Amino acid sequence: MESDEDLVKVLASAVDQWFRYYEVQHDDHVWNVLCNAALDLYKDGYRSEGDLATLLIGAFVAVASTKINTSSSATVH
Repeated sequence: MESDEDLVKVLASAVDQWFRYYEVQHDDHVWNVLCNAALDLYKDGYRSEGDLATLLIGAFVAVASTKINTSSSATVH
């Protein structure tokens, strides 16, 4: 079982890989969205940094996909 510190390192590294892949500047909102998504993926059984990064890169294509549309929360996705 990984320690909390090890888990944080794995998640942070996977998120860093997303930023490098899309060549975008660090943004706190984007960072938080991606970290939460990475944690959810981890809870779903994805444990390796590489798997997490690949899934984040595929699920969140560039910065626009990390934006949450709060003005139309009733929209069905």
